[in-house]
Parts: sequence; C-alpha cells; structure tokens
Amino acid sequence: MDETTTTQHPTDTAPQQRVRTALVIGGGIAGPVVATALQQVGIRATVCEAYAGTADGVGGGMGFAPNGLQALDAVGIGNAVRAVSTPMEGMIIESWNGRQLGEFGNLPGIPPQRFVERSDLYRVLNDAAEAGGVTTLTGRRLVDAVDDGTQVTARFADGTTATADLLIGADGIHSTVRRLIDPAAPEAQYAGTHSFGAWVEDSGLPDTGGKMRMSFGKRAFLGWQVFEDGRCLWFVNLPSPMPVTVAEQRAKGAEFWLRTMVELFREDASPAVRLLERTDPEALIFAGSMEFMPPVPNWSRGRIVLVGDAVHAPSSSSGQGASLAIESAVQLARCLRDLPVDRALVAYEQLRRPRVERIMKATARTNARKAAGPVGRVVRDALLPLMFRVMKPEKSAWQYVHPIDFAAPVA
Repeated sequence: MDETTTTQHPTDTAPQQRVRTALVIGGGIAGPVVATALQQVGIRATVCEAYAGTADGVGGGMGFAPNGLQALDAVGIGNAVRAVSTPMEGMIIESWNGRQLGEFGNLPGIPPQRFVERSDLYRVLNDAAEAGGVTTLTGRRLVDAVDDGTQVTARFADGTTATADLLIGADGIHSTVRRLIDPAAPEAQYAGTHSFGAWVEDSGLPDTGGKMRMSFGKRAFLGWQVFEDGRCLWFVNLPSPMPVTVAEQRAKGAEFWLRTMVELFREDASPAVRLLERTDPEALIFAGSMEFMPPVPNWSRGRIVLVGDAVHAPSSSSGQGASLAIESAVQLARCLRDLPVDRALVAYEQLRRPRVERIMKATARTNARKAAGPVGRVVRDALLPLMFRVMKPEKSAWQYVHPIDFAAPVA
C-alpha cells in the first residue's frame, strides 16, 4: 500500500459505527463540497481526482441557481461564490425569426440566478476545501474498490491504493463508482443534441442587461449573453440523431464546426452568424453530447455511495445540475454526522431522490423542445407564447427555494 495515498484511521468493528474517514472520488463540483462539509462534521475527507492537473481556466460560463447558493451558505461557502458571480435578471426566449416567445424574470422574494464562469466556481470550491483541511490527490483514476464491511479500499490506475471508512462517488455522469455499486446500473442517456460554446471578446453587440437570450433556431438552438464590456458568452445545441463525443468533435476541428454552425443559423434573425464569425477557433469549447441520468435504482451499497451527477444528472437545460449536486453533498454530510453509516445512507437517499427526480422530469420536456423537427418547431413556437401567458411562475418556485438547516439533526 502506498502510504502517501492512505487515509486509514482506527475504526470500530461494529457494523453500526459512525464514519470517521472518507475517500471522495472526483474533484469537480460535488467532490470538494462534500469533502468540505464532511470536515466540518468531524469526518476526515480526502479527494481523489483522476486528472493530473486542475480545472483552473477550463470551461465556459453557467447559470447558478439560488438553491445552490443556499446549500453553499449552509457550509459557509456561499459568499465566496457570490464574489465571483453576477446576478442574472432573467431570460428572453425567441423564435428563429426574432419573435419573442416569452420572458422569465426573477421570481418575487427569490434571489436571482447568478452567472459564474465554471473555472471560477471550481477554484472557489476547491480553495474552500483546502482551507477546511481537505487533502486532494491528483492523478488518481479509480479502477476498483473493495468493501470489507468495516472499511473500503480504493485501487487506482497508477497502482496506488487508499483506505477509509466510506467511499463517495462524485465522479460525474460516467461514474466508475456507480458501476462498482451496481454493474447493471443505467448509463447516461443522450438528450438529443450536442453542444459548443465560446467567449467572444468583442461581440459588437449591445449589453443584454443581465439577461440570457435564447433562440429556438430553424435548425439549432442558441443562447447568448452580452456583458457591459462587450464580451459575449454563447452556446449552441445542435440536434443530432446520434450522440457525438468531445473526441469526435475535436477530430473535425473548430473551423469545421464554426462553418457548419454558420450555415445552420444562416436563415435565423438571431446574432448567431455574427457571433460565430467573430469566434476565435482556439476559444471554441467542445462540450460533446447533452446527457442526463435516468433514475438510478441503487444509490449506495455497503460503504460506497454516490453523490452529484454520478447519481442524478439532469441535462444542462435544467440550470440545476451544479446546484442539485451541492445540495446532495451537504445533505450527505448531515446524515453521516448524525447516523450510523447504514442508516445514514438510507436517510440521505430518502431526503434527495424525490426532489432530484422531479426536476429531471421537468428538464426532459425542455430537451424535447430543443430537438424538435420542422413540424414540431411550428407547433412549439405557436404554443409557447400561450403557455408563458397562462402559466404561473410561482409554481416553479419550489425548484429555487430549498434551504438546508445544516445544524438540524437528521431523524
């Protein structure tokens, strides 16, 4: 055993023991949050990240829902994320010809969604984990784990091992830990589109006033937001009958995809063509296929448990992926603080499964609209304005208001 990667700690032999050490597999978003929360409840956490480097400077921007900030507030990280993000004033939805289909403002009494660069969010969360005493080991790609009933030993591709009372899979939508818990567990499913994005430093477009604008184009979907300094972040969802990997996107090259997208948006009234023509090919972000997780039957087995996208990943259309992952990370730590491990994992799933599956069902309807064909597009554009007029925004408030009392005991 490589002593540099071992988090062994003396443990009881009783099966009802409390967890005192944990290995967290994955250092993205859920990983550092659950590790930080565990440290706060007296459980020593080590994050094991597969990649040799960090994600600093990687990725585009994202909307961050207020419920995610509420969850971060519970463990004292919320203000750090507020400091690197800006409030969003709403969203405007348009059809391919520029006709406004609807507009969403911020719900009364609910803090606004915030815009944050993914790399900034990653940095803040990992800085908080480091400040809280979390050890992060890079270049540790999990290949196997053995649960002997009292501890779990993880084995990594580089030949090293690590042992702790609990192993937490925060390793994303293509989770290795999910397969170790249940070889028959479902895999991520394709949502019907693949995606690209980029920052355009000089968009030449007016400030969108803190609002994200979205266009259901004739042949693809565009989202864009222009900031006061003229920079614009855009993203595109391209319908495709088959999923496309990041590697397959990269193989064709940025110039190919920029030319392809220009032609797809040529007939649209949106600023897509202008933005694409001003995009530096080196700045193009290859995002691969939009995917989501169907319901996962087994969230845990023995001393191994899943958190975040590894167990409940709505597609990016939800705007809730990061926030749901953070909520689950905080709730898992609460349960492990207050209950023996077997009861803690049951309580954790009972707290989280109904909420995340309800949000994922709502997101599936959004994905279907983005991938609509010619007939579906006409029906969608005709019905959406009516839907926006008659629906009551407050009915969606349940998604965005979900405070967690971290100090409250878990029954």
